[in-house]
Amino acid sequence: MTTEPGATRDAHLRADCTIDAAGRIAFTFRSPAAALGSRPSQLLLRLRPKKGQPEKVLHALDLEPVGDGRLSAVLEPEPALAEGRWDVYLLPEPGAARQRVRPGLRDLRALVDGQARDWPSPVAVRVPYITKDGYLAVRAWLRTAHAEVEGIEVTDRTMTVRARLHGTTLAVGAAVRLRPRGGNGVVRTLEPRIPEPQTLEPQTLQPRAGSDARVFSFTVDYEELAADHGAGSRVWDLSVQPRPDATASPIRLGRLFDDIADRKEIFVWPAAEVGAVVVRPYYTVDNDLSVEVTATA
Repeated sequence: MTTEPGATRDAHLRADCTIDAAGRIAFTFRSPAAALGSRPSQLLLRLRPKKGQPEKVLHALDLEPVGDGRLSAVLEPEPALAEGRWDVYLLPEPGAARQRVRPGLRDLRALVDGQARDWPSPVAVRVPYITKDGYLAVRAWLRTAHAEVEGIEVTDRTMTVRARLHGTTLAVGAAVRLRPRGGNGVVRTLEPRIPEPQTLEPQTLQPRAGSDARVFSFTVDYEELAADHGAGSRVWDLSVQPRPDATASPIRLGRLFDDIADRKEIFVWPAAEVGAVVVRPYYTVDNDLSVEVTATA
């Protein structure tokens, strides 16, 4: 990766970071303050822009001395960071170029049991991580509500998902939707798992809800996705509609509540061959749950 304008890279500039259960992150430089510049002042978080776009969002944190002569900055839980990837920089003395920061020790233990917590709306998640080129960054999610995947069981014909809603609850008529990415096709109609299917809206999969109106499960039949597939590949994105009325926005299913910033290449389920297609559930680059269907010929 290339260095963006106005930034330099110092292989010896490292910061430890510790996050607590509330999302508060402390960044502490490993070198003494004197080694960071004559008047190091701030730590800068930059929301990484889309390719070809200028940077638009910066968040500066004051650096303060700690007892051992080092400098530390604290990112408080509020205001919440916008969803995306935030690169970490040191702002040394005034007028100097900002410098990319490499990771030291990352203490993420407070994130491991995130599924056990009740997350209010808006759901704000932060995970410090190491970029592909070895620098420190923070992955952030900010959503009105979220459906956390707590377990997936796959066979050669089905996928059963267990999930829990955060930031809202399920009402009567809630439904799980499998929507083709790019709008190429209609939302799939799948066999419901509860009685009285004639009461369901068309093009929905009704979830089986738990007694707290937040925990639910459903099963995807691969043959339903394989039917009339045609050539090439198609991706189906999974979401839950918490209420049947039009004001309830679909909530994506995914897994955000732990210490893994990028799970696409880590959590891999076996693909299943169904007729002339291969069906494969996977996590996207945003840690959302989707299913890919690919023709074998």
